[in-house]
Amino acid sequence: MDVLLSGIVGSTAYGLAGPDSDVDHLGMFALPTIELVGLGKPQLSRVAKNPDSTWHEAGKAVGLFLAGNPTAMELLWLPDDLYEARTPLGDEAIALRSRFLSAHRVKDAYLGYATHQFRKLQTRYENDEQQRARDAKHARHLMRLVEQGYELYTTGNVRIRLEDPQRFLDFGATVAEDARRAMPIMAKAQDRFSRARTVLPQEPDFAAAEDWLLRVRREFWE
Repeated sequence: MDVLLSGIVGSTAYGLAGPDSDVDHLGMFALPTIELVGLGKPQLSRVAKNPDSTWHEAGKAVGLFLAGNPTAMELLWLPDDLYEARTPLGDEAIALRSRFLSAHRVKDAYLGYATHQFRKLQTRYENDEQQRARDAKHARHLMRLVEQGYELYTTGNVRIRLEDPQRFLDFGATVAEDARRAMPIMAKAQDRFSRARTVLPQEPDFAAAEDWLLRVRREFWE
């Protein structure tokens, strides 16, 4: 596997990791181009455990970036000390990160992911310690998504490492006791986004994205 870019993401990157937290790794790789043009269907994403890691092929990764996928885009916004592998083509992707963005895709993706976390909170099958730990995690990520998404939507930048992790941990603990306490933050997020003035373009720079991907394809023809 030809790695283009990889790093540590998730709770460790945000500053929310506890003693029992897993360390999550995210990466982007290039398949030989010749494998992509034949009849075979190569695997474009690879997920592994021990350590927890997710890898996306360059074409799949670009599609996720252009869609505003919050999880995939973390790879392009990490602090330097969290990168584990960098290559010239990976650095070029980082340099292009703002050109992959578009207003409606960022808004839909971040609010969509936050809503997904909120829905998980509404379905509590048990009221035990494990369930409360899961609810606290969902609540922390809900809050992170709406705040990071709003910052990206209004400034064009996203900070992966949170300035005040304890505030998110406290919110998670509060919601774990009563999931209804997450409702106000979702309502506020919808209102803030609807009132906000975005700095993002209406559409990504597809030409720049395609130019980068074609250079990857030429570099890794076989």
